[in-house]
Amino acid sequence: MHALYIVLPALCVLALAYRYYSAFIATRIWMLDDTRQTPAHTKYDGANFYPTSKWVLFGHHFAAITGAGPLVGPMLAAQFGWAPGLLWLVAGVCLAGAVHDSMILWASTRRGAKSMADLVKLEIGGIAGPAGTIAILAVLVIAMAGLGIIVVNALADSAWGTFTIAATIPIGMFMGLWMYVWRKGKITEATVIGVIGLLLAVAGGEPLNHPDSWLGSFFRLSRNEIVLALCLYGFAASMLPVWILLSPRGYLSSFTKIGTIALLAIGVIVVNPVLQMPALTEFVNGGGPIIPGPLFPFCFITIACGAISGFHALISSGTTSKMLDKESDIRPVGYGAMLVEGVVGIMALIAASSMAPGDYFAINT
Repeated sequence: MHALYIVLPALCVLALAYRYYSAFIATRIWMLDDTRQTPAHTKYDGANFYPTSKWVLFGHHFAAITGAGPLVGPMLAAQFGWAPGLLWLVAGVCLAGAVHDSMILWASTRRGAKSMADLVKLEIGGIAGPAGTIAILAVLVIAMAGLGIIVVNALADSAWGTFTIAATIPIGMFMGLWMYVWRKGKITEATVIGVIGLLLAVAGGEPLNHPDSWLGSFFRLSRNEIVLALCLYGFAASMLPVWILLSPRGYLSSFTKIGTIALLAIGVIVVNPVLQMPALTEFVNGGGPIIPGPLFPFCFITIACGAISGFHALISSGTTSKMLDKESDIRPVGYGAMLVEGVVGIMALIAASSMAPGDYFAINT
Protein backbone atom coordinates (compact mmCIF):
# COMPACT_ATOMS: atom_id res chain seq x y z
CA MET A 1 0.00 0.00 0.00
CA HIS A 2 1.41 3.37 -1.04
CA ALA A 3 1.03 6.18 1.49
CA LEU A 4 -0.52 8.58 -1.00
CA TYR A 5 -3.56 6.36 -1.43
CA ILE A 6 -4.58 6.86 2.19
CA VAL A 7 -3.17 10.33 2.92
CA LEU A 8 -5.13 12.19 0.22
CA PRO A 9 -8.53 10.62 1.10
CA ALA A 10 -7.89 11.30 4.79
CA LEU A 11 -7.10 14.96 4.12
CA CYS A 12 -10.22 15.26 1.94
CA VAL A 13 -12.38 13.84 4.75
CA LEU A 14 -10.94 16.38 7.20
CA ALA A 15 -11.59 19.23 4.73
CA LEU A 16 -15.19 18.12 4.21
CA ALA A 17 -15.71 17.82 7.97
CA TYR A 18 -14.58 21.40 8.48
CA ARG A 19 -16.58 22.76 5.56
CA TYR A 20 -19.88 21.07 6.31
CA TYR A 21 -19.99 19.38 9.73
CA SER A 22 -18.47 22.27 11.67
CA ALA A 23 -20.71 24.68 9.77
CA PHE A 24 -23.76 22.61 10.75
CA ILE A 25 -22.75 22.66 14.42
CA ALA A 26 -21.97 26.39 14.31
CA THR A 27 -25.34 27.36 12.83
CA ARG A 28 -27.73 24.78 14.28
CA ILE A 29 -26.29 24.08 17.75
CA TRP A 30 -24.05 26.96 18.82
CA MET A 31 -25.96 29.63 16.84
CA LEU A 32 -22.88 31.83 16.75
CA ASP A 33 -23.66 35.52 16.85
CA ASP A 34 -20.96 38.15 16.27
CA THR A 35 -23.22 40.86 17.70
CA ARG A 36 -22.85 39.18 21.10
CA GLN A 37 -19.75 40.54 22.80
CA THR A 38 -17.23 37.96 23.98
CA PRO A 39 -15.64 38.01 27.45
CA ALA A 40 -12.45 39.41 25.88
CA HIS A 41 -14.45 42.64 25.39
CA THR A 42 -16.89 42.59 28.32
CA LYS A 43 -14.17 41.68 30.83
CA TYR A 44 -11.23 43.33 29.12
CA ASP A 45 -8.35 43.87 31.57
CA GLY A 46 -5.35 44.16 29.26
CA ALA A 47 -3.82 41.01 30.73
CA ASN A 48 -5.78 37.74 30.56
CA PHE A 49 -8.90 39.08 28.83
CA TYR A 50 -7.58 40.47 25.57
CA PRO A 51 -9.25 40.43 22.10
CA THR A 52 -6.91 38.61 19.74
CA SER A 53 -6.85 38.09 15.98
CA LYS A 54 -8.19 34.67 15.01
CA TRP A 55 -4.91 33.86 13.23
CA VAL A 56 -2.80 34.59 16.30
CA LEU A 57 -5.33 32.86 18.54
CA PHE A 58 -5.36 29.83 16.22
CA GLY A 59 -1.57 29.60 16.55
CA HIS A 60 -1.71 29.98 20.32
CA HIS A 61 -4.46 27.38 20.68
CA PHE A 62 -2.81 24.92 18.30
CA ALA A 63 0.56 25.24 20.02
CA ALA A 64 -1.07 24.76 23.43
CA ILE A 65 -2.99 21.58 22.52
CA THR A 66 -0.32 20.05 20.27
CA GLY A 67 2.55 18.80 22.36
CA ALA A 68 4.35 15.52 21.90
CA GLY A 69 1.11 13.51 22.17
CA PRO A 70 -0.03 13.50 18.51
CA LEU A 71 3.46 12.42 17.47
CA VAL A 72 4.23 9.78 20.07
CA GLY A 73 0.79 8.13 20.35
CA PRO A 74 0.26 7.27 16.66
CA MET A 75 3.86 6.10 16.31
CA LEU A 76 3.47 3.65 19.19
CA ALA A 77 0.02 2.53 18.00
CA ALA A 78 1.53 1.56 14.63
CA GLN A 79 2.40 -1.68 16.43
CA PHE A 80 -1.18 -2.81 15.68
CA GLY A 81 -0.85 -1.88 11.99
CA TRP A 82 -1.62 1.32 10.15
CA ALA A 83 -5.36 0.73 9.60
CA PRO A 84 -6.72 0.96 13.20
CA GLY A 85 -4.78 4.10 14.00
CA LEU A 86 -5.72 5.78 10.74
CA LEU A 87 -9.42 5.06 11.12
CA TRP A 88 -9.41 6.26 14.71
CA LEU A 89 -7.51 9.44 13.87
CA VAL A 90 -9.77 10.43 10.97
CA ALA A 91 -13.11 9.50 12.54
CA GLY A 92 -12.08 10.55 16.03
CA VAL A 93 -10.86 14.03 15.16
CA CYS A 94 -13.83 14.87 12.90
CA LEU A 95 -16.63 13.53 15.08
CA ALA A 96 -15.16 13.73 18.57
CA GLY A 97 -11.93 15.67 19.13
CA ALA A 98 -12.68 18.80 17.10
CA VAL A 99 -16.28 18.84 18.36
CA HIS A 100 -15.10 18.48 21.96
CA ASP A 101 -12.54 21.30 21.76
CA SER A 102 -14.82 23.78 20.00
CA MET A 103 -17.84 22.87 22.14
CA ILE A 104 -15.93 23.61 25.36
CA LEU A 105 -14.65 26.85 23.83
CA TRP A 106 -18.22 27.86 22.96
CA ALA A 107 -19.59 26.91 26.38
CA SER A 108 -16.84 28.77 28.21
CA THR A 109 -17.31 31.85 26.02
CA ARG A 110 -21.07 31.91 26.65
CA ARG A 111 -20.42 31.59 30.40
CA GLY A 112 -18.04 34.50 30.78
CA ALA A 113 -14.88 32.50 29.94
CA LYS A 114 -15.24 30.33 33.02
CA SER A 115 -12.71 27.53 33.50
CA MET A 116 -13.64 23.89 33.10
CA ALA A 117 -13.88 23.37 36.85
CA ASP A 118 -16.25 26.34 37.18
CA LEU A 119 -18.34 25.11 34.24
CA VAL A 120 -18.80 21.74 35.94
CA LYS A 121 -19.87 23.41 39.18
CA LEU A 122 -22.23 25.80 37.37
CA GLU A 123 -23.89 23.40 34.92
CA ILE A 124 -23.96 20.18 36.94
CA GLY A 125 -23.44 21.16 40.58
CA GLY A 126 -23.65 18.88 43.58
CA ILE A 127 -20.89 16.35 44.03
CA ALA A 128 -19.89 16.81 40.38
CA GLY A 129 -18.25 20.15 41.22
CA PRO A 130 -15.52 18.95 43.60
CA ALA A 131 -15.25 15.62 41.76
CA GLY A 132 -14.61 17.48 38.50
CA THR A 133 -12.00 19.70 40.15
CA ILE A 134 -10.11 16.66 41.46
CA ALA A 135 -10.33 14.96 38.06
CA ILE A 136 -9.00 18.06 36.29
CA LEU A 137 -6.08 18.26 38.72
CA ALA A 138 -5.31 14.59 38.06
CA VAL A 139 -5.43 15.12 34.29
CA LEU A 140 -3.03 18.05 34.59
CA VAL A 141 -0.54 16.10 36.69
CA ILE A 142 -0.65 13.01 34.45
CA ALA A 143 -0.51 14.97 31.18
CA MET A 144 2.32 17.22 32.31
CA ALA A 145 4.32 14.30 33.68
CA GLY A 146 3.75 12.00 30.71
CA LEU A 147 4.37 14.54 27.97
CA GLY A 148 6.88 16.62 29.92
CA ILE A 149 9.30 13.73 30.30
CA ILE A 150 9.48 13.43 26.49
CA VAL A 151 10.48 17.09 26.19
CA VAL A 152 12.98 16.80 29.03
CA ASN A 153 14.65 13.73 27.51
CA ALA A 154 14.79 15.39 24.08
CA LEU A 155 16.41 18.60 25.36
CA ALA A 156 18.75 17.14 27.98
CA ASP A 157 22.39 17.79 26.98
CA SER A 158 21.22 19.30 23.66
CA ALA A 159 22.54 22.85 23.38
CA TRP A 160 21.00 23.19 19.92
CA GLY A 161 17.48 22.30 21.02
CA THR A 162 17.61 24.29 24.24
CA PHE A 163 18.99 27.39 22.51
CA THR A 164 16.35 27.28 19.77
CA ILE A 165 13.48 26.98 22.23
CA ALA A 166 14.96 29.60 24.55
CA ALA A 167 15.30 31.99 21.61
CA THR A 168 11.57 31.81 20.92
CA ILE A 169 10.91 33.57 24.25
CA PRO A 170 12.49 36.96 23.40
CA ILE A 171 11.35 36.62 19.76
CA GLY A 172 7.78 35.98 20.90
CA MET A 173 7.86 38.91 23.32
CA PHE A 174 9.19 41.17 20.55
CA MET A 175 6.31 40.02 18.32
CA GLY A 176 3.80 40.78 21.07
CA LEU A 177 5.15 44.29 21.57
CA TRP A 178 5.22 44.84 17.80
CA MET A 179 1.61 43.69 17.24
CA TYR A 180 0.01 45.31 20.26
CA VAL A 181 2.18 48.32 21.21
CA TRP A 182 4.67 49.59 18.65
CA ARG A 183 2.77 48.72 15.45
CA LYS A 184 -0.67 47.88 16.76
CA GLY A 185 -2.58 45.53 14.46
CA LYS A 186 0.38 44.86 12.12
CA ILE A 187 0.23 41.08 12.48
CA THR A 188 1.79 40.34 9.08
CA GLU A 189 4.86 42.42 9.89
CA ALA A 190 5.29 40.72 13.26
CA THR A 191 4.84 37.31 11.64
CA VAL A 192 7.55 37.94 9.04
CA ILE A 193 9.96 39.21 11.70
CA GLY A 194 9.19 36.32 14.02
CA VAL A 195 9.54 33.57 11.41
CA ILE A 196 12.85 34.99 10.19
CA GLY A 197 14.07 35.16 13.78
CA LEU A 198 12.94 31.58 14.38
CA LEU A 199 14.79 30.29 11.30
CA LEU A 200 17.93 32.14 12.40
CA ALA A 201 17.61 30.60 15.86
CA VAL A 202 17.36 27.10 14.38
CA ALA A 203 20.37 27.67 12.12
CA GLY A 204 22.37 29.47 14.80
CA GLY A 205 21.87 26.76 17.37
CA GLU A 206 23.67 24.03 15.41
CA PRO A 207 27.25 25.27 16.13
CA LEU A 208 26.44 25.33 19.86
CA ASN A 209 26.18 21.54 19.83
CA HIS A 210 29.93 21.29 19.33
CA PRO A 211 31.62 20.11 22.57
CA ASP A 212 34.19 22.95 22.36
CA SER A 213 31.57 25.69 22.03
CA TRP A 214 31.93 28.15 24.91
CA LEU A 215 28.44 29.56 24.43
CA GLY A 216 26.98 26.08 24.02
CA SER A 217 28.01 25.16 27.56
CA PHE A 218 25.38 27.60 28.88
CA PHE A 219 22.62 25.79 26.98
CA ARG A 220 23.80 22.22 27.56
CA LEU A 221 21.52 21.51 30.53
CA SER A 222 20.92 18.32 32.46
CA ARG A 223 17.48 16.78 32.86
CA ASN A 224 16.99 18.39 36.28
CA GLU A 225 18.05 21.78 34.95
CA ILE A 226 15.61 21.44 32.04
CA VAL A 227 12.80 20.66 34.50
CA LEU A 228 13.68 23.75 36.55
CA ALA A 229 13.81 25.92 33.42
CA LEU A 230 10.37 24.68 32.31
CA CYS A 231 8.93 25.48 35.75
CA LEU A 232 10.38 28.98 35.66
CA TYR A 233 8.99 29.58 32.18
CA GLY A 234 5.55 28.30 33.21
CA PHE A 235 5.53 30.66 36.17
CA ALA A 236 6.58 33.65 34.04
CA ALA A 237 4.06 32.87 31.29
CA SER A 238 1.23 32.62 33.81
CA MET A 239 2.13 35.92 35.48
CA LEU A 240 2.71 38.10 32.41
CA PRO A 241 -0.17 39.42 30.27
CA VAL A 242 -1.14 36.86 27.60
CA TRP A 243 -0.40 39.27 24.74
CA ILE A 244 3.25 39.76 25.66
CA LEU A 245 4.48 36.15 25.91
CA LEU A 246 1.98 33.28 25.97
CA SER A 247 -0.05 34.19 22.90
CA PRO A 248 2.67 35.47 20.52
CA ARG A 249 5.11 32.71 21.44
CA GLY A 250 2.42 30.07 20.88
CA TYR A 251 1.62 31.70 17.54
CA LEU A 252 5.31 31.62 16.61
CA SER A 253 5.72 28.00 17.71
CA SER A 254 2.81 26.94 15.51
CA PHE A 255 4.86 27.83 12.43
CA THR A 256 7.49 25.31 13.49
CA LYS A 257 4.97 22.54 14.09
CA ILE A 258 2.73 23.17 11.10
CA GLY A 259 5.71 23.85 8.84
CA THR A 260 7.37 20.56 9.79
CA ILE A 261 4.17 18.59 9.20
CA ALA A 262 3.54 20.43 5.91
CA LEU A 263 7.02 19.50 4.69
CA LEU A 264 6.43 15.91 5.77
CA ALA A 265 3.13 15.87 3.88
CA ILE A 266 4.85 17.25 0.77
CA GLY A 267 7.52 14.59 1.15
CA VAL A 268 4.87 11.87 1.35
CA ILE A 269 3.17 13.22 -1.78
CA VAL A 270 6.45 13.46 -3.72
CA VAL A 271 8.08 10.22 -2.57
CA ASN A 272 4.85 8.25 -2.07
CA PRO A 273 6.53 5.65 0.18
CA VAL A 274 5.25 2.11 0.57
CA LEU A 275 3.74 1.34 3.98
CA GLN A 276 5.87 -1.58 5.10
CA MET A 277 3.84 -2.11 8.25
CA PRO A 278 0.80 -4.30 7.45
CA ALA A 279 -2.72 -2.95 7.88
CA LEU A 280 -3.16 -5.30 10.85
CA THR A 281 -0.31 -7.04 12.68
CA GLU A 282 -0.28 -10.19 14.77
CA PHE A 283 -0.34 -8.02 17.90
CA VAL A 284 -3.98 -6.95 17.56
CA ASN A 285 -4.87 -9.60 20.14
CA GLY A 286 -2.16 -8.48 22.54
CA GLY A 287 1.36 -9.52 23.37
CA GLY A 288 3.10 -6.72 21.47
CA PRO A 289 6.65 -5.65 22.44
CA ILE A 290 5.64 -1.99 22.83
CA ILE A 291 2.04 -2.16 24.07
CA PRO A 292 1.30 -5.54 25.73
CA GLY A 293 -2.49 -5.13 25.59
CA PRO A 294 -4.87 -5.91 22.70
CA LEU A 295 -6.06 -3.53 19.99
CA PHE A 296 -9.22 -2.68 21.93
CA PRO A 297 -8.99 -0.59 24.01
CA PHE A 298 -5.25 0.08 23.96
CA CYS A 299 -5.04 1.57 20.46
CA PHE A 300 -7.65 4.17 21.43
CA ILE A 301 -5.86 4.89 24.69
CA THR A 302 -2.47 5.20 23.05
CA ILE A 303 -3.82 7.62 20.43
CA ALA A 304 -5.48 10.35 22.47
CA CYS A 305 -4.06 13.64 21.17
CA GLY A 306 -4.78 13.71 17.46
CA ALA A 307 -8.18 12.04 17.87
CA ILE A 308 -9.64 13.35 21.15
CA SER A 309 -8.11 14.55 24.40
CA GLY A 310 -9.88 15.80 27.49
CA PHE A 311 -6.80 17.87 28.30
CA HIS A 312 -7.76 20.25 25.50
CA ALA A 313 -10.80 21.35 27.48
CA LEU A 314 -8.43 23.04 29.91
CA ILE A 315 -6.95 25.08 27.07
CA SER A 316 -10.29 25.97 25.48
CA SER A 317 -11.73 27.17 28.79
CA GLY A 318 -8.50 28.32 30.40
CA THR A 319 -6.93 30.85 28.04
CA THR A 320 -8.46 30.71 24.55
CA SER A 321 -11.98 31.74 25.59
CA LYS A 322 -10.54 34.83 27.29
CA MET A 323 -8.92 36.00 24.04
CA LEU A 324 -11.72 35.23 21.55
CA ASP A 325 -12.47 38.40 19.58
CA LYS A 326 -15.84 37.27 18.18
CA GLU A 327 -17.98 34.15 18.33
CA SER A 328 -17.47 33.18 14.68
CA ASP A 329 -13.78 32.61 15.51
CA ILE A 330 -14.79 29.55 17.55
CA ARG A 331 -15.07 27.49 14.38
CA PRO A 332 -11.56 28.03 12.93
CA VAL A 333 -9.85 28.19 16.31
CA GLY A 334 -11.62 25.37 18.17
CA TYR A 335 -12.60 22.98 15.38
CA GLY A 336 -9.90 23.92 12.87
CA ALA A 337 -6.91 23.70 15.21
CA MET A 338 -7.92 20.22 16.31
CA LEU A 339 -8.23 19.07 12.69
CA VAL A 340 -4.67 20.23 12.08
CA GLU A 341 -3.57 18.25 15.13
CA GLY A 342 -5.25 15.25 13.54
CA VAL A 343 -3.07 15.81 10.47
CA VAL A 344 -0.01 15.75 12.75
CA GLY A 345 -1.11 12.36 14.09
CA ILE A 346 -1.78 10.98 10.60
CA MET A 347 1.65 12.03 9.35
CA ALA A 348 3.33 10.52 12.40
CA LEU A 349 1.51 7.24 11.77
CA ILE A 350 2.52 7.27 8.09
CA ALA A 351 6.17 7.94 8.99
CA ALA A 352 6.21 5.05 11.48
CA SER A 353 4.43 2.67 9.10
CA SER A 354 6.83 3.48 6.27
CA MET A 355 9.75 2.03 8.23
CA ALA A 356 10.79 -1.58 7.96
CA PRO A 357 8.99 -3.41 10.81
CA GLY A 358 12.30 -4.68 12.18
CA ASP A 359 13.71 -1.15 12.41
CA TYR A 360 10.44 0.19 13.85
CA PHE A 361 10.36 -2.32 16.72
CA ALA A 362 14.09 -1.97 17.35
CA ILE A 363 13.78 1.79 17.75
CA ASN A 364 10.63 1.80 19.87
CA THR A 365 11.57 -0.98 22.25
